[in-house]
Amino acid sequence: MGKILIFGAGGFGREVQWLIERINQKIPSWEIEGYLDDGVEVQTEINGYRVLGGIEKLKEYDFDTAIAVAVGSAKTREKIVEKIKGIGDYRFPNLIDPDVQISDKVSIGEGNIICAGNILTVNITIEDFVIINLSCTVGHDAVLKSFVTVYPGVNISGNVLVKRRTELGTGSKIIQGISVEEDTIVGAGAVVVRPIPCGCVAVGIPAKPAKYPGGGITDS
Repeated sequence: MGKILIFGAGGFGREVQWLIERINQKIPSWEIEGYLDDGVEVQTEINGYRVLGGIEKLKEYDFDTAIAVAVGSAKTREKIVEKIKGIGDYRFPNLIDPDVQISDKVSIGEGNIICAGNILTVNITIEDFVIINLSCTVGHDAVLKSFVTVYPGVNISGNVLVKRRTELGTGSKIIQGISVEEDTIVGAGAVVVRPIPCGCVAVGIPAKPAKYPGGGITDS
């Protein structure tokens, strides 16, 4: 069994602990060392494991140690990964719940977390450090670029392209053939029926850009 640290001691970190425990029930794979989190007091106990320290604590571990970056915010997750890689060449395994239905025609990078109840069909590309939370569907030929976050209950149709650092809110839906540009947030329950531009917040049915960086609002 390999050693693994969970970076992020919040709610999703606890869910990732449960995910690892579920993997171990199927095939013993990981020995959880504990949590790392720069914002939580050292030695705080979380569901039977302790917060060992912040990112600097990594320097006490060899590069065979695996790390699960359990942080929902796409931009924050990317910054954390950059810092970890700046410290050393640690392992970032893909953690896939045993309950997930996933074909052998899915291409997957590193550091991805795919939770229970998901269905991923065929010819899908998932790059690096993508989170797919509970009970989502991903259709044929979809592409999820690095650091995408897919919150619970999202439906992604076939031939959809979701670019870097985009977050798809709980229960949102994207129809076939649509592109969602990078750094975008699709609001909970939104239905995306046309391409969504870069760096906006898109809400509603159908989803429309409602906000851009700097606080600009649009009614279009």
